[in-house]
Amino acid sequence: MFSILIPVYNEEAIIEANTTRLAAYLNGLEKPYEILICSNGSTDDTDRLGRGLERDFPGKVRFFSIPKRGVGLAFKKAVQEAAYDNLISIDVDLTTDIKFIAESLNLLDKYDIVIGSKKLGEQQRSIVRLFISTGFIVLVKLLLGMGFSDYSIGTKAYKKTVIKDWVEKIDHGSSYVIELVYKAKKSGHPIIEIPVFCDDRRKSRFNIYNEIFYRFRNLLRLWFTVRLKRSD
Repeated sequence: MFSILIPVYNEEAIIEANTTRLAAYLNGLEKPYEILICSNGSTDDTDRLGRGLERDFPGKVRFFSIPKRGVGLAFKKAVQEAAYDNLISIDVDLTTDIKFIAESLNLLDKYDIVIGSKKLGEQQRSIVRLFISTGFIVLVKLLLGMGFSDYSIGTKAYKKTVIKDWVEKIDHGSSYVIELVYKAKKSGHPIIEIPVFCDDRRKSRFNIYNEIFYRFRNLLRLWFTVRLKRSD
């Protein structure tokens, strides 16, 4: 049994086709599941289409809409609403191989977090995004001592019982992945990283400059908090 978590923002062009494709794949796994789609601040036709998907896939698709934009807020809402302990977060564009879902389900029997890593696998992404991602990963290793290679929001799996209390404290943005991984690692929870294939050449849904500033600021904030606790 598992819950698929999908935050969306202005995805009217792909939400119907990709949810249908995803449901067909999940039906083939022959395990109880639910798809939780949470729209955050969408201004296009995403909400109407999402509610339609909930009607078209009764008991399988659940759609939520929150007025404020923020992928962290959407993730928090989805975790709170999830019916199952096994949580798998993916991107609605399905640019990363969805076989990660079956692989992570097997691994969640032994591990509390499964990290799908594009860097360990194969990725087709713009040079700019690859450069920024690599720089961020290096900084995380230097500041926090974590050797994982992917902190993006997609292709990550979690045990709800492990992360639910931490989720309540995450902010609006995308830095929740690194925060959850850091807290789980520090608390001694088993984490595994596996390679995934990603072909993502569409325009980013984030303002890249705002995202760079936000992620590096939150990384430094986490590092500073860790330093203060060590000095106590």
